[in-house]
Amino acid sequence: MTATAAAHPAWLPTAAFAPLGRRAIAVVQGDAQTETVAAEAAAATTAHGGSAVRFTGEAPRADIVFALEGGLGDEAFRVRRADGSVTVAASSGRGLLYGFFHLVRLGEAAFEGSGEETHEPSRAIRILNHWDNMDLHPVMGAVERGYAGASIFFSVGDGLPGSGHVRDDLSRVGAYARLLASIGINAVSVNNVNVHHREARLLTDDLEHAARIAAALRPYGVRLHLAVSWAAPVMLGGLATSDPFDADVKAWWAEAADRVWAAIPDFGGFVVKADSEGQPGPFAYGRDHADGANMLAEAVAPHGGIIHWRAFVYNHTQDWRDRSTDRARAAFDHFAPLDGRFRDNVIVQVKFGPMDFQVREPISPVLAAMPNTRVALELQVTQEYTGQQKHAVYLGPQWTEVMRFDFGGDSGQTVAALAQGGFAAVANVGDDEFWTGHPFAQANLYAYGRLTWNPDASATDLLDEWIGQTFAGEDATTAAAIHDILADSWRTYEKYTTPLGVGFMVRPGHHYGPDVDGYEYTPWGTYHFADRDGIGVDRTVATGTGFAGLYPSPWRETYESLETVPDELILFFHHVPYAHVLHSGTTVIQHIYDTHFEGVERVQRDIEAWNAVSGSLRDRDLVAGVDERFAEQLRSAIEWRDQVNTYFLRKSGVADARGRRIY
Repeated sequence: MTATAAAHPAWLPTAAFAPLGRRAIAVVQGDAQTETVAAEAAAATTAHGGSAVRFTGEAPRADIVFALEGGLGDEAFRVRRADGSVTVAASSGRGLLYGFFHLVRLGEAAFEGSGEETHEPSRAIRILNHWDNMDLHPVMGAVERGYAGASIFFSVGDGLPGSGHVRDDLSRVGAYARLLASIGINAVSVNNVNVHHREARLLTDDLEHAARIAAALRPYGVRLHLAVSWAAPVMLGGLATSDPFDADVKAWWAEAADRVWAAIPDFGGFVVKADSEGQPGPFAYGRDHADGANMLAEAVAPHGGIIHWRAFVYNHTQDWRDRSTDRARAAFDHFAPLDGRFRDNVIVQVKFGPMDFQVREPISPVLAAMPNTRVALELQVTQEYTGQQKHAVYLGPQWTEVMRFDFGGDSGQTVAALAQGGFAAVANVGDDEFWTGHPFAQANLYAYGRLTWNPDASATDLLDEWIGQTFAGEDATTAAAIHDILADSWRTYEKYTTPLGVGFMVRPGHHYGPDVDGYEYTPWGTYHFADRDGIGVDRTVATGTGFAGLYPSPWRETYESLETVPDELILFFHHVPYAHVLHSGTTVIQHIYDTHFEGVERVQRDIEAWNAVSGSLRDRDLVAGVDERFAEQLRSAIEWRDQVNTYFLRKSGVADARGRRIY
């Protein structure tokens, strides 16, 4: 599909605007985002028979009034209801824009009752990181970890090195910005954090084209960010070094920042992956991450810019024979000692778990270990390890568990409260007709945006919001079926894939499908250590890598002890015999067998539920897309079940107590 082809409206179909569109709407004259509100109101009323007018000064009588008032934050809005009419007030057009989509979500309920309420986002920065390539990568393709087609920002040209470019037609980017504004996302970085030479030139030769992307995002209040290479002064500037203490390097970055902000006045900042998985960084010059981040922060500070410095740093060339080296410790060991040294405009971006976006991990202790640093929580909306948008997996419940995790002890705060630097996530869209490959994967993009605005929101309620808008006009039976399929789908996926928090067991490289020993003897540090006697990684202080001791009390004691560690994380923290009895009352080996059989049965049940309602849906292309992906999910789930169960039957020699077929 090309970027100019029609895209699915996702959760903003015309029908979702009917409650607003059949009323009289008045919109104040104002800034660029206020003009966008006016355009949205005009489109809705044209479609549904209402009326839309503009005003200055005193607001006219109307069913819905969008007015500018002082006293609110830049993105906040206030809703007043009285006698069936609604006034949305904000200090800026961005606030009015968020207020407009708030009314769309509520539908007819927006006009019920009376009173006043104020809404504002939990954090100032709510960003999506795109891992899009300008040149076609020989392994990763157009989008690294992308499962929904090519980039909406870039064309890879004829596929030859150097032929990639920013798309001529960016109308799809504008439509994307609209989706993002409707869920409260206010920033995107558009290029891969593994910055190749072609993307690096967005800072120089292609800056005018980056400015075109920014212009397409701007009407909906979404700010452009760029991922940059630490080696840019060498790669682009012809310098001999990228040492952050070198005067010429500092000057090069200051000039680069001046140039970017001159071209894009509302530019947000730079995203940096350094000294990780082969990317260059300050380690090459004997400097640490604070040295590197602060140098860049100084360069962008005059423009109000932000440096997003990723904490995903670890040894990816470790010896699998050495059990003392623990990838899970790496981010803590690198960053916790630097707490308090980062400038205020540096945000240290920390993955929610210590490994790599697994279906189940403990929460990263780095989030509680840096109280004097602006830390951002990083999630993965693209489903790299959760079915790659071929499996129906709604991640909202996982993210609410993460955001509400309370470290207790001295920190005494939830993850959401500790994430003072905001929220970031790897994006999941491409030029696919449905944006996300699997139409149901739209729910993850929706939930991410809504949770970054309000981490206390219910994942179940957000799922119903998405269903209610996306399938507006469909009957209640269909909505209920889709809800039931997705509400517990994350745990279904967990059941038929990796057990008890051990993680990975995927095919190396592309990470799709089962390969129990795929990474077991590699340098990547993602091991399960299964042998004839047991399975799991000893991360205790007493006998293992000491990772459990990096948590504040009471979690360090909880994870250290077999008596208290949660079942779902036991293999992350302990190496245990197959006969070890879990808190659930079953043995580890029987749990593996039972959950893998149950996971497949759940997928079969979900397919039956879908088939019972899909015939009545009007969007036959969507039905066909879901049917195709459900067929693949069932095939893959069976493969996971049979490979994992067979592996552990052969490894342990313990038969399934229920006598089911294992190969």
